[in-house]
Amino acid sequence: MRILFLVMACLGSLQACSSWEPWVKPYERANLADPIMDPDRDPVSVEYIAHVYQTREAMRGASGGSGGGCGCN
Repeated sequence: MRILFLVMACLGSLQACSSWEPWVKPYERANLADPIMDPDRDPVSVEYIAHVYQTREAMRGASGGSGGGCGCN
């Protein structure tokens, strides 16, 4: 009985994950393409925050940048 319940629970959870229609409708895509939805709207501040993070963590170059651990290029 437990195995049957486990199988039914697994099948139910798999059914919940499947969908035949797209999650985002074509008419809703304009809202997602709005610049206000971009988390990195200001590229200068994003680069500055990444630089500060890399310098403080002493991992310069670990995220694709180059340079030494002192924060200089």
